[in-house]
Amino acid sequence: MKVELENIAALTFPETNGLLPAIVQDNTTRVVLMQGYMNAEALVHTLKSGKVTFYSRSKQRLWTKGETSGNFLTFVRADADCDRDSLLIQAIPAGPVCHTGSDTCWDQENKGDFLDHLERTIQDRRDNPSESSYTTSLLQRGINKVAQKVGEEAVELVIEAKDNDKDLFLNEAADLMYHYLVLLAAKGYTLEEVRDVLRKRHK
Repeated sequence: MKVELENIAALTFPETNGLLPAIVQDNTTRVVLMQGYMNAEALVHTLKSGKVTFYSRSKQRLWTKGETSGNFLTFVRADADCDRDSLLIQAIPAGPVCHTGSDTCWDQENKGDFLDHLERTIQDRRDNPSESSYTTSLLQRGINKVAQKVGEEAVELVIEAKDNDKDLFLNEAADLMYHYLVLLAAKGYTLEEVRDVLRKRHK
């Protein structure tokens, strides 16, 4: 069940001493970041503020993740499990989530799928230009040049598809995928938005 302000009453807070375990997952990489606890007030605050907020059992008060470190968790959506007594929170982290400085509270890297990692790297080159970066130089040449490169790589992949050289074909496929991600970044779109279109078509 997707949790929204109008259906919070359907959750079973009273049966869990007023607190529900809340698992936080990176909305992009799908890596599990941390677990906290939410009461109804913390959940309402999360939904209204857009920043993931828990109830701190040690401090006995609401606690917005990142209020000290600045590494906030931007809220995307919340779902309740089948018994409506635990929550799965989708969020976008602003930095390391664990107080130890680790990406997650399980000391795992928040990289997820390699294509997602590559996409974030390309977006970083767009937002933080580097003179030594090919990606930066390509983006700075404008959308027409980026689109042209995608077309060139597509043609090269088609040519290699007619032969039986596995290495050449896969390398051209990789070149096309990379330049396609650069084009998405240049247009301000994301791979997740493309995935959403494909999911809707699949239905």
